[in-house]
Amino acid sequence: MDMPTHHDHAGHTHHHPPSKPDTATLKDPVCGMAVTAQSEHHAEHEGRPYYFCSAKCRSKFVAEPTRYGDGGSATAAVDVAAQPAGTIYTCPMHPEIRQDHPGNCPKCGMTLEPLLPELTDEENPELVDFNRRFWWTLPFTVVVTFLAMGGHRLGLFPSGTQPWIELVLTLPVALWAGWPFYVRGVQSVINRSPNMWTLIGLGTSVAFVYSVVATIAPQIFPATFVTNGSVAVYFEAAAVIISLTLFGQILELKARSQTSAAIKSLLGLAPKTARRIAADGTEEDIPLANVHVGDQLRVRPGEKVPVDGIVVEGSSALDESMLTGEPLPVTKRPGDKLIGATMNTSGALVMRSEHVGSATVLSQIVQMVAQAQRSRAPMQRMADLVAGYFVMVVVAIAVLTFFAWGFFGPEQGWVFGLINAVAVLIIACPCALGLATPMSIMVATGKGATNGVLFRDAAAIENLRKIDTLIVDKTGTLTEGRPVYEKSVAAEGFKDVDVLRLAASLDQGSEHPLAAAIVAAAREQGLDLAKPEQFDSESGIGVRGNVEGKALALGNTALMEQLGVKVDTLKSQAEELRSQGASVMHLAVDGKLAGLLAVSDPVKSTTPDALAALRQSGLRIVMATGDGLTTARAVGKRLGIDEVHGEVKPADKLALVEKLQKEGRVVAMAGDGINDAPALARADVGIAMGTGTDVAMNSAQLTLVKGDLRGIALARALSEATVANMKQNLGFAFVYNALGVPLAAGVLFPLTGWLLSPLIAALAMSLSSFSVITNALRLRGAKLDQH
Repeated sequence: MDMPTHHDHAGHTHHHPPSKPDTATLKDPVCGMAVTAQSEHHAEHEGRPYYFCSAKCRSKFVAEPTRYGDGGSATAAVDVAAQPAGTIYTCPMHPEIRQDHPGNCPKCGMTLEPLLPELTDEENPELVDFNRRFWWTLPFTVVVTFLAMGGHRLGLFPSGTQPWIELVLTLPVALWAGWPFYVRGVQSVINRSPNMWTLIGLGTSVAFVYSVVATIAPQIFPATFVTNGSVAVYFEAAAVIISLTLFGQILELKARSQTSAAIKSLLGLAPKTARRIAADGTEEDIPLANVHVGDQLRVRPGEKVPVDGIVVEGSSALDESMLTGEPLPVTKRPGDKLIGATMNTSGALVMRSEHVGSATVLSQIVQMVAQAQRSRAPMQRMADLVAGYFVMVVVAIAVLTFFAWGFFGPEQGWVFGLINAVAVLIIACPCALGLATPMSIMVATGKGATNGVLFRDAAAIENLRKIDTLIVDKTGTLTEGRPVYEKSVAAEGFKDVDVLRLAASLDQGSEHPLAAAIVAAAREQGLDLAKPEQFDSESGIGVRGNVEGKALALGNTALMEQLGVKVDTLKSQAEELRSQGASVMHLAVDGKLAGLLAVSDPVKSTTPDALAALRQSGLRIVMATGDGLTTARAVGKRLGIDEVHGEVKPADKLALVEKLQKEGRVVAMAGDGINDAPALARADVGIAMGTGTDVAMNSAQLTLVKGDLRGIALARALSEATVANMKQNLGFAFVYNALGVPLAAGVLFPLTGWLLSPLIAALAMSLSSFSVITNALRLRGAKLDQH
């Protein structure tokens, strides 16, 4: 549900809390009809409102409230709507393939997997099936291979009997163990999307069908096919290829299951229950799914915070490292925000839930990681292009190999041709190409998430290492974003205390941190605040409204210029305050300057180290803020930032990004407010602070959960490591196929006498995909040097 928003002084925009859902569509818990909160038929149960279509439904509910559950509660409407309707399955190689049931990808034949992994200990059903097919038929494959290699020499069977025994032993392998491969191969032809299964299906069926015909009707073959008085059969090739392909699939499925380990560990962070405090003070443990917005919950020492919310009473140190990567516990007191799934270490807390279900920070992190894991890296496009033509080229090479050996090869050239054609079909592995970058991306996004760095997609991971310029917003990015009021300076005819009282009265309509600091200071001094009327925000430069019949305007010099208010009389005082790093706001009353208010925002303790690390990595740092230029320069000077832009409107930030891009710079923008959103979206990489607004996070490609700029250095190191890993995978896949296919075709035979057996080809093909995934999994243990 979208919340109304507004801008204020420095242009940051914050959400109003949602009002009562008067027009939201709710459900009558008795009959299921759609109703609204304006319905005259309503009742309360356990302190929660329920709405009905008629008096009859209401009376049924009142008689048995527990029977009808939470269906029509006002809060339930928001929660239920947020729940996923069903599991969506997608393909690791083709994320655009999505369906609501398990199956195989129509493009590559790979087994579809859930978009969000399920937190169960059950083994993948396909892995169980392939394991069974592999182990049950492996003895047949071993015996057939033994007979093919040495049966004739040992003279175990009368002449002409051995091919029949091999046929009987190969039947269960070819027709049962290999059945899933044939099904996928046929589907690839029907879908006009040739893939790995087209090649394996073709290779094994050619070897098997040829051998069956050679066993049943050897007389139909010409003399060139006859070796030692009989037509050679290749049952062992078909059986070994199927067994090794099954083995490769088992290894691949096991390795693929590890790539989603990060999401599973995130899902496992959430506690299963919460302790709810009822209106009468009694407490009960309830399932997490039954927690609603506004519930009061108790969090005891050693327990996890169940959902996002705010501390109502008590204080404690919370370990937030699992979500933010911050190793030190953070002290929380009444009024402080809590993140669901973080660990309460010492004190007891009572909290009020604010976000539940899929609206919690943890759920959004999981969704963001899942979305990033299923996105395509730009680097993969070339591999996809190659893979698109790859299968047809390999089939053409196999046909060419067969005829080249047949016409130009030695005696029994057709037999050599057949075997080498099968080897060509089997060794080619489009899967290694297809998996080269998706596996690296899955592992990297998971590693980033556990370190408090969330990538929106694969392109962000690939592009982050290329940035050479970083634009940073000041408030909430370089600074704490929790400003402290310092002083008021009154113009002639006004008192300092009046300036603070009028400004605070107007600012009651705003939720911006600068406004909150002014209102808090006025209340601390015990000033009586009047109610503002006709409150309006001027995007990024200030606020206006009426207080006690006077027209007030509060904001920076840009707002005063817009309204024609002269600020010269207090210019020197304003400059002095700004030179000390304070933000200065002008208050105008009925079009005349009434005074100044100074508010300072302390720099985050981590900012100097973060900027030093980023400069060391060769980045040009630029600061752009809605604050006055003198204030901005004072902060810039303290942090060693030479390039500073002050009193910047949202459109100016966007223009600055575009200007730098035209100069050939690759620009990243870091910000936390709605006024940063256009620039975040336009930058090559937008970086949002997790402590900021949802709009900023939706506009950015990278979110730092902790809102700590050190995360940029860490994300950049991860970007470098991931791109290097993807290049290794793509390089291996290209080299493997470029060397393997000619070798299998027998190109080196005239020079070296080397030929590649289909058995060796099958082993190489099985291990190629596995090696790509194993290399990607190395990223999990990568040491990320942030300098």
